Amino acid sequence: MFSRGRSRTIVAALVVIAGVWVLVRAVTSDGDGEAAGSPPPVPRYGQAEFQRDLDAVRDAGAVGVIAQVNGSRQLRGSSGVSDRDAGTPIDVDSYFRMGSNTKTFVAVVVLQLVREGALTLDDTVERWLPGVVAGNGNEGASITVRQLLQHSGGLHDFTDDLLARVDSPEAYRELLHTTFAPQELVTLALQSPPDFPPGEGWHYSNTGYAVLGMIIERVTGQSWDAEVARRILEPLGLTRTSAPGTALVLPDPHPRAYEVIDGVWLEHPEQNMTWAGAGGELVTTLDDLSRFWRAVGSGELVTPELARQMRQTVPTAGEGEPAGGRYGLGLGWRPLSCGGGAWTHGGDVPGFSTVGAVSDNGATSAVVSVNITAEPPVRQAAWDLVDHALCRGV
Repeated sequence: MFSRGRSRTIVAALVVIAGVWVLVRAVTSDGDGEAAGSPPPVPRYGQAEFQRDLDAVRDAGAVGVIAQVNGSRQLRGSSGVSDRDAGTPIDVDSYFRMGSNTKTFVAVVVLQLVREGALTLDDTVERWLPGVVAGNGNEGASITVRQLLQHSGGLHDFTDDLLARVDSPEAYRELLHTTFAPQELVTLALQSPPDFPPGEGWHYSNTGYAVLGMIIERVTGQSWDAEVARRILEPLGLTRTSAPGTALVLPDPHPRAYEVIDGVWLEHPEQNMTWAGAGGELVTTLDDLSRFWRAVGSGELVTPELARQMRQTVPTAGEGEPAGGRYGLGLGWRPLSCGGGAWTHGGDVPGFSTVGAVSDNGATSAVVSVNITAEPPVRQAAWDLVDHALCRGV
């Protein structure tokens, strides 16, 4: 992320005259040494401001919030509780569901396969999954890998169809305990026509990432999560990140996970994440997800050319999308209040909302996670923390 510039216009020269050192100050300096008209330097983001922002996320409606910022030093902290009833403080080392941050992991795997010549970004879905994407105006031969990564392929989002099944808390609970195969989710989406012709629009679609997971398996002979583990988790030492598959319960320590629907509090202590798959299944911790975002920012996961392609963006559109937001290949871009922008991804699953981000220059990263399905005020407060941290650095 871009850091706010700091400059001082004081010019000083040390001159030796007859063995005496004389300090010569520039005429543009004022009496106390600050250049005339120059703003005072902005202090780096500190622990007090960090805690203030964590408390603001809690006050905006989060049950509990944990966050970590990494730069020249590290800030870690929490606010709120893990359990509404017991009032137990939330553990900063908690496991949580990262949601769609998973998409950035999947995108890195695809780009590594491109680097190896195993596939290209312009390969069509039909090339790798013949006959899988067809019907109701959907044509796999017209959709490329690049478009899947960028949400510009036009495929209807199956998540809308899953949520349409929910008409009671019991139905919701049953849905979250159901095991889904990727093909089943894609087939569900294909019951609807595409949102737009491939390459002629943008709409966030978990279906596209379900298809990408299937392509990874076809190309490598291994599941998408096995490739994530081999190519990202193991090299980076992310020992507390995994795809849970059909396992329902998070490892300890973990907070309770909440959601409020029509004023009714729901708790999601168990969840079968196969419904999210390659679009949002991974479980992680602050340390692990922060390490991943620093790797994204440093460019250590893909070649410079592929990192450049990953950062070629199109404007995003739709309800809940940030003003000025753009999207690359599994990677979002969002403006910062100080100018420039951050490379980022959000992640929402029932009971958890998470945002990960790294500055454009890779110097500062931030991860914020709350144990509630976040409404707009909580999202904004979480982003404010990210914005403050990346603008000022630590």
